[in-house]
Amino acid sequence: MITLNINKKNYNVDVDPETPLLWVLRDVINLVGTKYGCGVAQCGACVVHLNGEAVRSCVTKVSRAVGQKVVTIEGLSEKNDHPLQKAWIELDVPQCGYCQSGQIMSAAALLRENKNPTEKDIDAAMAGNICRCGTYLRIRKAIQLAAEMQRKGIKIP
Repeated sequence: MITLNINKKNYNVDVDPETPLLWVLRDVINLVGTKYGCGVAQCGACVVHLNGEAVRSCVTKVSRAVGQKVVTIEGLSEKNDHPLQKAWIELDVPQCGYCQSGQIMSAAALLRENKNPTEKDIDAAMAGNICRCGTYLRIRKAIQLAAEMQRKGIKIP
């Protein structure tokens, strides 16, 4: 039995320690906001936070998450009021939406560390996240808007 802390709740799961965290999140715990994209850490659809660090859950063994704090898109904010979520909605960022949870989770890790990112900072932080619909310009604008919200006092958890 493995105990995981996910979105501030503890879960006991009976899985092989080698199982990718993504499959435990989706198939065992039923948190399906984190998406499967490529399975080889190249697309970013599966990004979650492990102690605040953006990680690719498709290649992160569940054993690595033991004793750590895992945050998924479902746990980013209690009322979907994270500045990034607000900015995403305000700027109509999603098109198909499939990659968006990974995009937002990568952006949240960036904004936690850099309160005023430049376009270059944003591009570097988001380089590993693929959007097949090509919403990159809206994603960048939404990150800039969320950073502005944060600077004006809307806290990023």
